[in-house]
Amino acid sequence: MIFVEGEEEFGSASLELLLVEHRDDLAADVIVIADSGNWDIGVPALTTSLRGIVNMFVEVRTADHAIHSGMFGGAVPDSLTVLAKLLATLHDDVGDVAVDGLISAGPIPLDYPEERLRREAGLLDGVSFVGTGRLTERSWGKPAIAVLGIDAPRTAEAPNALVPSAKAKLSVRLAPGDDPKSAYAAMKAHLEKHVSWGAHVEVTLEHDGAPCVIDASGPMYDAARGAFRTAWDGVDPVDIGVGGSIPFIATFQEMFPEAAILVTGVEDPYAQAHGPNESLHLGEFARVCLAEALLLKNVADAAKA
Repeated sequence: MIFVEGEEEFGSASLELLLVEHRDDLAADVIVIADSGNWDIGVPALTTSLRGIVNMFVEVRTADHAIHSGMFGGAVPDSLTVLAKLLATLHDDVGDVAVDGLISAGPIPLDYPEERLRREAGLLDGVSFVGTGRLTERSWGKPAIAVLGIDAPRTAEAPNALVPSAKAKLSVRLAPGDDPKSAYAAMKAHLEKHVSWGAHVEVTLEHDGAPCVIDASGPMYDAARGAFRTAWDGVDPVDIGVGGSIPFIATFQEMFPEAAILVTGVEDPYAQAHGPNESLHLGEFARVCLAEALLLKNVADAAKA
């Protein structure tokens, strides 16, 4: 059976209900989710952990209408300044997340070469990494908070007026082992506590998804690694974590606890996922296609055995 689900990029809101309704039909010994990445061009990977996600909006208000920046500036706070100050409290001076209640996973022995990550991310000269610990720990095993967008007047159209309200969209990536509900509560409490000058603040959840950890041991995982090894001409696959989120994996784990969940990858590190010119390395894509076919054969043989 091949199950195609098209809502993952915006939270898979209907998937759990569908799984409940068709649980018996969808039950399986092995679940293959081909939505992750590989360690490098020429090196396959099996994903064994993913971060969770909590997306939310935070809106601050300081007045009931826009007012003259000259007549009132210096005494009346504007919402954009309040919002900027509030967003700055989410990290400490070195870039680690500074929100009480968000947890981190344990140490990760695998490290990421700094120059390779700079190149893959397109980091500009002189721009430093943020946070502490191994780069893999920062990307796979710690929480991360990003400001995805801000609702505010466009600079070319902004009048000399104090803005009465401003809104930002935040994305929080959760370390494996954290809980989306408690993480949202921690974020909400932090934002409400740290808003400046008595400004009104409203925090609204957009969507969330749980992180996951996969125990990648047993005959089905050995079968998958054998398929990768063949497709990549003898190269051993690497067990990796992923900083991104596929929330429904945790749903599959909960509903089908006996199933082996194989999270495989079609992306290479240069795919620029979610960015302009997203693409695949064609040579790696050919290996991935072969690996998936071999994987299905290998797990079928393992199931018979």
